[in-house]
Amino acid sequence: MGRKLVIVESPAKAKTIGKYLGKNYVVEASMGHVRDLPKSQIGVDIENNFEPKYITIRGKGELLNKLKKEAKKCDKIYLATDPDREGEAISWHLSHVLKIDDNEKCRIEFHEITKNSIKAAIKSPRKININKVDAQQARRVLDRLVGYKISPILWRKVKWGLSAGRVQSVTLRIICDRENEINGFKPREYWTIECEVNKENSRKSFIIKLLSYEGKKIEINSKEESDLIIKNLEQGSFMVKQIKKSLKNKNPLPPFTTSTLQQDAYKKLNFATKRTMSIAQQLYEGVDVKGFGTAGLITYMRTDSVRISSEAQEIAKEFIGNEYGKEYVPESPRIYKSKKNIQDAHEAIRPTNIEITPKIAKQSLKDEQFKLYNLIWNRFVASQMATCVMNAISIDVINNKYLLRATGTDIKFDGFMKVYEYRADEEQNDISLPALEENEVLIKKSINGKQHFTQPPARYSEASLVKTLEDNGIGRPSTYAPIISTLLDRKYIERDKRTLLPTELGIIVNNILTDYFTQIVDVEFTAEMEQKLDDIEEGNENWKSVVNKFYKPLEKSIDIAEKEVSKITIEDKVTDIKCEKCGRFMVIKHGRFGDFLACPGYPECKNTKPIVEELKVPCPKCGGKILVKRSKKGRKFYGCSNYPKCDFVSWFEPSDKKCPQCGSYMVKKFNKTKGEFYECSNQECKHREYSAETNTEEKNK
Repeated sequence: MGRKLVIVESPAKAKTIGKYLGKNYVVEASMGHVRDLPKSQIGVDIENNFEPKYITIRGKGELLNKLKKEAKKCDKIYLATDPDREGEAISWHLSHVLKIDDNEKCRIEFHEITKNSIKAAIKSPRKININKVDAQQARRVLDRLVGYKISPILWRKVKWGLSAGRVQSVTLRIICDRENEINGFKPREYWTIECEVNKENSRKSFIIKLLSYEGKKIEINSKEESDLIIKNLEQGSFMVKQIKKSLKNKNPLPPFTTSTLQQDAYKKLNFATKRTMSIAQQLYEGVDVKGFGTAGLITYMRTDSVRISSEAQEIAKEFIGNEYGKEYVPESPRIYKSKKNIQDAHEAIRPTNIEITPKIAKQSLKDEQFKLYNLIWNRFVASQMATCVMNAISIDVINNKYLLRATGTDIKFDGFMKVYEYRADEEQNDISLPALEENEVLIKKSINGKQHFTQPPARYSEASLVKTLEDNGIGRPSTYAPIISTLLDRKYIERDKRTLLPTELGIIVNNILTDYFTQIVDVEFTAEMEQKLDDIEEGNENWKSVVNKFYKPLEKSIDIAEKEVSKITIEDKVTDIKCEKCGRFMVIKHGRFGDFLACPGYPECKNTKPIVEELKVPCPKCGGKILVKRSKKGRKFYGCSNYPKCDFVSWFEPSDKKCPQCGSYMVKKFNKTKGEFYECSNQECKHREYSAETNTEEKNK
């Protein structure tokens, strides 16, 4: 049996797959793409029907030589890159470099890295799918035309180093439009009325809320109106008019797609989209689990499908019956429908081996890996479980012509909620209501009017932005995280706690793109272009024709913008820090490695220095200055300026507050439901202090 070469994308994947194949197989990694368009020029021959000019990526020459030498020693080459457009394109480029015949069945594809799936793939090689490759080429050329044609306009008219992207630009527009909505929002006052009542001879009270008057929904717009209604209610009596009891079925959510995984990981684990995908990649490529060996723990993590294989469903059915009981198995397998225009070749994201439970995996996984695996495992298992059945109760109470209502639910049979609990936005919190009878009169304890103001739409979080992109058909599973990262890196947007907002630079760039490149920032046009890429992949469109139709209007827009966009200058932000060389106040500049201080007297004075953010809090250990620093991964932390003499360091912002219980210093923390609060730095103490408003809410609960 001759030697065989298997080429994958990453060393981690190569290591895992190498353990499954025998000694006759050599597994090497391409380390991603090996050929691409040159960075020094546009790399697309516009006059010659948009023919791309591919070159070997700098630094990949030695790797390619190694692959060529290995290929000569082998009788067969298998290209086992990722099962998507990018992976297909990488295989196509490798086939050109290694001079593999176009009709050779050299491409193998798998959606999970397990022994069985790898061996099955080896037995079923296919030819490279040129339609898939053409779809990737079209995307690459379109992105290059936008980037290399529009970016120079931004350099000359706004600031050197700026750039535009095809999908990033429409995403920036979405964020800017939301900011405009918020800035233009005018709040409107309204009031609600709640009554606390109880059954006669009972101390346990419950809340009923005012709904309508004379059968019409009531709107209260001022304190005067609220006070008048409260006065009327005070004069009347509260009588139970109707009691409705029903059973409410609640079905599980489908297993994760890339988008829903990013959203849930952001909400529940506080993982940024980029971080989620990085951890998911590790779980997919292979982890050594005690008792199970090395294997990919999840299926391919770039997917927009909720489909599950019948084999995986059968295994889940048996596992659920054995682990939780037959009553937790649904009467028929759950089939989830994917959204339109999705790539359904992949399954949803699921564990490759359901027997590797989170409890088992925890012994072998890093903390972040465990948290994400736990989320994926629970969501998948729940998606194959029985319906949750809830007791729902609604109590209508009348007071003269006013109608008030109390609602509540409690769980009769937990079903899938035994594994994965979720609550829809419109669902009421579980409340306990007493046993009542119709026409029973309730005792009033208090009536309160609450003032509210309508709220502007919320800024996008990473989770809500990903959902918006998916709902509008913008981008694909592989692009959501890079889109957000690119906008942050370019300083077009910034994070404010857990939300994204445009910077001054981002607003200026968006205004130019919106005024002169309407198609580029049009949501419908961008979604239509994504559909065109899908059509190319399915063999229904020619990729060069699609690019040509896109480029003609772009070319006209570029000519107009060149003539009409006047020079826009962005003033550097002046600080109160004096240049020690010439006395001028230094300004903040943006560099490839982040912000820094520079003297505005350049080129006469070339003084620069890093930005040091200092807290107005003394070091708890030595009394020195506390500096805000960044880790290699960009995470903020706090350290003493006297390092290494003083080794004080903290992930959380230290304060000058002292813990009233143990005397240790307090740190600032943030919770998405309770806002900012202080916590004792002593892990054994963990005393917490919330704002007065939060404390009031806690007491009311």
